[in-house]
Amino acid sequence: MFTGLVEFAGITISLLREGKTAILTLDSEPIAQSVRVGDSIAVNGCCLTVSDRRACKVAFDVGDETLARTNLGRLKTGHRVNLERALAIGDRMGGHYVTGHVDSVTELLERRDDGEWAKGWFRLPERFAAQVVPQGSVALDGISFTVVDVLADRFSIMFVPHTLAVTTMGMRRPGDRVNLETDLLAKYVERQVAGWR
Repeated sequence: MFTGLVEFAGITISLLREGKTAILTLDSEPIAQSVRVGDSIAVNGCCLTVSDRRACKVAFDVGDETLARTNLGRLKTGHRVNLERALAIGDRMGGHYVTGHVDSVTELLERRDDGEWAKGWFRLPERFAAQVVPQGSVALDGISFTVVDVLADRFSIMFVPHTLAVTTMGMRRPGDRVNLETDLLAKYVERQVAGWR
């Protein structure tokens, strides 16, 4: 379980394909020095298990389902990623409950910069439309956001200066694809309501 508050950045060293799976290796000394093999780390919002760590490098085994469902399969050498260690009991909960189970990849449709702030519009996949509401929560590339507007096929987010400065969202431009995880509570509510029909 995660909070959607990015702790560190990582730089992609390699994504080595092995049949349908891959080994993702990142350069991030803060993560490499603070985790053990077997720990869970959110990489762009996708929960991965540390398979190897040494010096400033950390590696993860990535399954075919993850490569198909997330933007991790598109990573190239030098690409920056968002990293968050798993939530520990007793930690402050500054974001929202993020499982690290990515629902879909979505697209940044429009970005309007206003000084140090920005507003982004993202495509809303029809399958998840009932799980995204104004003032509700979503995770985009593992970053916890509050939804501003929701239309039939899109939703908007405000980017605060800190988020633009320390996460990959500052580099995102229209056409970029990001991992989307809708709110866990919204999923349960939708499932319960569907059972009453």
